[in-house]
Amino acid sequence: MTLLIRDALVYDGTGAPPMRADVAVEGDGIVAVGPDLPLHAAEVRDAGGLALAPGFIDVHTHDDAVALEAEGLHPKLSQGVTTVVTGNCGISLAPSPMQGREAPPPPLDLIGEASAYRFARFGDFLDALRAFTPGCNVVPLVGHHVLRARAMADLARPATEAEVAAMRADLAEALAAGAAGMSTGLAYPPAKHATTDEVAALAADVAAAGRLWTTHMRDERLGVVSSVAETLDVARRSGVRTLISHHKCCGEAAFGLSTTTLAMIDKARETMQIDLDLYPYTASSTVLIETFARDSRKVAISWSEPHPEMEGRDLAEICAEWGVDQATAIARLRPGGAIYHQMDDGDLERILAYPPTLVGSDGLPRDKRPHPRLWGAFPRVLGHYARDKGVVPLETAIAKMTGQTARTLHLADRGRIAPGCKADLVLFDPAAIRDAATYDDPVRPAEGIAGVWVNGALAWAEGRPTGAPRSGAVLAA
Repeated sequence: MTLLIRDALVYDGTGAPPMRADVAVEGDGIVAVGPDLPLHAAEVRDAGGLALAPGFIDVHTHDDAVALEAEGLHPKLSQGVTTVVTGNCGISLAPSPMQGREAPPPPLDLIGEASAYRFARFGDFLDALRAFTPGCNVVPLVGHHVLRARAMADLARPATEAEVAAMRADLAEALAAGAAGMSTGLAYPPAKHATTDEVAALAADVAAAGRLWTTHMRDERLGVVSSVAETLDVARRSGVRTLISHHKCCGEAAFGLSTTTLAMIDKARETMQIDLDLYPYTASSTVLIETFARDSRKVAISWSEPHPEMEGRDLAEICAEWGVDQATAIARLRPGGAIYHQMDDGDLERILAYPPTLVGSDGLPRDKRPHPRLWGAFPRVLGHYARDKGVVPLETAIAKMTGQTARTLHLADRGRIAPGCKADLVLFDPAAIRDAATYDDPVRPAEGIAGVWVNGALAWAEGRPTGAPRSGAVLAA
């Protein structure tokens, strides 16, 4: 045995109540689980009754570029995440959309500048990840925005049949290379004019390959009900497994609509595979878009290329200082990003408590002043919402971020603590775990995380990286 963790309170990722047990690891895999295992190991760790869970799976990230950086995934390791799903919201590094463009069209600039989009084919990106060895496991999605940008010079219109055919060809290459599925971001300019038929045609190819479609829906505000209806229509027509990204109801006029949307999803689940995820905050974060700011109680600038001195500032204060209206200020600040305070905790708790809901951070690692979800999403679910508010039991919260997510992603040997599963593990104190990152101080590791193992190697311990060689794997389909 290479590792034996003794006397842990084991949450196995299935949603079952915890049990006191030992966990034995050989190499990158779990070989035995049970009380008082009569085994010896090269390394023995006394858990002292702390909770041991499967490593958390962040189902919604924008970590494509930072997965190729030595310290790029530290925000995830620090909160117990051992697997990240990249390529969400239609945004992926490959295949490159830069033909004839000097800069990636927003929101592609959220994950990198033009130089980051250097992979001509999706398989080239996966080869680079494998050669580098990321700090966490990576499940890669291909983004609809890059498919569209490769096929179309002018994105502000519906695609022609020939252009959809070109997208399908690039999608086929990505799926053959190992993409776990395709993501769309229909709220953003590159896909705003994409028709439902275009999305359904691509989703049908994803379904034929047995892969997953994730979607940042067209409208998460007052039109959220119609957006859910469109999503379910695509799923019905294509037969694709579907994951609704960061489900929420933005703007006061939309508060409470989650009762309607969850009922729609529940009905659809009788005949289709529909899942959803959320991040545990009532503020969102993305590129600067005036329509997003309009429905927000407060908007804080997270980055601005022309005005970096405004990072962290309130948009209303900037408008007053410059003597301009909101639309003019946003135009001056672009390219840029913002944190939008625009959701209601009642909707958030209702969505979190809904049994199929998974957890994703949606963190933006390139932001100069990021949303605290980048460093705190998973501990916030466990500490604030499960332990302190009792929205869900701790074992249920853990299942939502481990075993349930692994099933959605078809990761047979991840997300559970059981013999035959990979040794992705997180040891934490249930009484102490909490998100330390705040909107004012967003780059702070979580508290209460004692150890994080990725494929059997200790990567994070007692608030800092261990310095061990990176041990993540590319979990291609």
